[in-house]
Amino acid sequence: MDILERIRGGGDKPAAMETPRRPESWVEISESVSRLCSFDAGGGGAVSVKLIQDDRMAHDKLVDSFLNKFFPSGYPYSVNEGYLTYTKFRALQHFSSAMLHVLSTQSLLFAAGLRPTPAQATAVSWILKDGMQHAGKLICSGMGARMDSEPKSWRIFADVLYDFGTALDFISPLCPQLFLEVAGLGNFAKGMAVVAARATRLPIYSSFAKEGNLSDLFAKGEAISTLFNVMGIGAGIGLSSTVCSTTQGKLIIGPLLSAVHIWGVVQEMRATPINTLNPQRTAMVVADFIKSGKVSSPAELRYREDLLFPNRLIVEAGSVKVGQPLRRVLSPRRVEELRSIFPNEKFLLTQKSDKAYMVLEQSATGEDALRGWLVAAFASEMERSGAGPRDTVLNDAYQKMESVFPVFVSEVKSRGWYTGQFLDGNHSRIVYAKSE
Repeated sequence: MDILERIRGGGDKPAAMETPRRPESWVEISESVSRLCSFDAGGGGAVSVKLIQDDRMAHDKLVDSFLNKFFPSGYPYSVNEGYLTYTKFRALQHFSSAMLHVLSTQSLLFAAGLRPTPAQATAVSWILKDGMQHAGKLICSGMGARMDSEPKSWRIFADVLYDFGTALDFISPLCPQLFLEVAGLGNFAKGMAVVAARATRLPIYSSFAKEGNLSDLFAKGEAISTLFNVMGIGAGIGLSSTVCSTTQGKLIIGPLLSAVHIWGVVQEMRATPINTLNPQRTAMVVADFIKSGKVSSPAELRYREDLLFPNRLIVEAGSVKVGQPLRRVLSPRRVEELRSIFPNEKFLLTQKSDKAYMVLEQSATGEDALRGWLVAAFASEMERSGAGPRDTVLNDAYQKMESVFPVFVSEVKSRGWYTGQFLDGNHSRIVYAKSE
């Protein structure tokens, strides 16, 4: 009751009992599926969902069930471009790899003097791999930094190593007197392949994560791998019982399966849009900017990466060779000269013949590498036009870099590149000693 009612003598009246509000409900419609959703009456905030109508055909229900089990939630909007292509070739790669595994293991048993049934073909692998395979793992584990820099190239190399080990298994029946040596070398190669494949898995999955869903991506990717491995094992057992029951049959089918396997992983890696900066991708970004004034995104750059020879130099980006030991490329006097040309920078850059050598400080990031690469590209362009002495050219190129860099790096970030790190593998970096 308001104050005016009290003054007029209305007095207080008992408040009417308010009826409790009914739980709010709504209908969610997704394509041909309608669901009734409502908050529970208890007020706990829980939501109950009831299927009202589902007009999907049986085929569509099956497809949706498959997507829910083997693709991240929210697909395709929760992943970056290229994920479907990557997944298709990953499935092909695991299917062919599993078939090769069954046939190679059967070959090892033949070489050992056994004549196993197809179902026995997996037993010996647990014995052979525990020796030389572990040695291969230990050796390959020291190359982790290089795998961070070039995960796609190392992933391809891993599968080539695996197929090399498989090929040794295939030929082992032809030289039974060298069974342990051939089988041991094959498993040594497979051990290195296992480490390289596992170490590169996380950066590859990370390149597709779009909504903080890395764990979901990883889980669904492993589900697809498991499914097609099982299918490949089944197909391999079928082959080992028929056309590949002899060594000659394996020597015919094996190379074909290996070719499919390698082709699948190459296509898989080409579809992967990795957004971290390494020497090759940095040079390509700078070269595109120099030629067109535009910055390519990771998705636009992925099919142009050289996965077999990632260390090739790009002329348009200044032919920069990064990470050489300082003592090999610069004299102490030259170091002081360059530090005066590039004050407060975390890189040193010098030109020799047709190459530019860049040395980074230990704390240098992707932005520092981009700054150095731009200087090298501008300096190379000026030298080709006969702009003057090299130190003058470097100084002019540095000034030009300073003028364009704010716009350039802003565009680099907006296109999806991560500039907080520069991944140059195990290349040399420097730390200046503090003068006392």
